[in-house]
Amino acid sequence: MISSLSGVVKVVNSTYVVIDVGGVGLHVSVAPRSTARFAVDSLITLQTVLIVREDSLTLYGFESFADREIFELLQTVTGIGPKVAQSALNLYETPELVSAIAGAHSDALERIPGLGKKGAQRVILELKEKVEHFEFTGILHSGSWREQISSALTGLGFGAREVQDRIEQLSKSYSDVASEPISELLRAALSGAKSE
Repeated sequence: MISSLSGVVKVVNSTYVVIDVGGVGLHVSVAPRSTARFAVDSLITLQTVLIVREDSLTLYGFESFADREIFELLQTVTGIGPKVAQSALNLYETPELVSAIAGAHSDALERIPGLGKKGAQRVILELKEKVEHFEFTGILHSGSWREQISSALTGLGFGAREVQDRIEQLSKSYSDVASEPISELLRAALSGAKSE
């Protein structure tokens, strides 16, 4: 299996890139959100998954190990294939997606193209326990904890007032909120639970 590749970007399309690896141009399917960050002639490294079908070989590329892991995990759910899994990663950052599953936010998951209400419920049912210990290290964007939590909650469909309320609740719940792991703060914000 091809688990990663490094090379020079030769073509950037909305849904794929062509990467020159040792003189061979590899067509790699990538979420549109990621292709927007790539430039022709730049050197990139992608984590990859090769999907083998009877009539095709498709290489999917990801910017982080966590993205690749959630992509593969989503496909363990009945009825979810690589296209829906990639749509999920195009709509949400991995921490947002993991938090939506862990927090059983089916309304957020229903926004994923091709998933629907029943699919969202299946994802929660089959993956809720599996994502509880998902590793967030290195996959959240930089910025203050307020910016990161605000961005994640907004991406999950929370309104501005509700986001502000959750952030204020976190400030009151933790004695040194800035020192807490972002993953812990995000879980607390989603559950509404207060720290002991």
